Amino acid sequence: MKTLVKLTLASALALGTADGALAAEFTKATVKKIDLKAKKVTLIHEELKSLDMPAMTMVFRVRDDALLEKLKEGANIEFVAERVDGKLTVTEVK
Repeated sequence: MKTLVKLTLASALALGTADGALAAEFTKATVKKIDLKAKKVTLIHEELKSLDMPAMTMVFRVRDDALLEKLKEGANIEFVAERVDGKLTVTEVK
């Protein structure tokens, strides 16, 4: 019985590690507009493969103020977008 528990825990840890090891995919974009009050940014972005979305210009929510403060209109950036509470949200910027 102890061996079964150990194997189950080991499998769960391995799956969790493998899933967590997937690096976020950054996408290139140009910042078109920043709305500090609404915590939104308009980006002209390349294809978002992780979201199955073609290249386009669109508005994203920004996860936190620190990310928003990094952005400047006209800047070329790389970003990660995810669906957070059903809304497309920028979660990382470099």
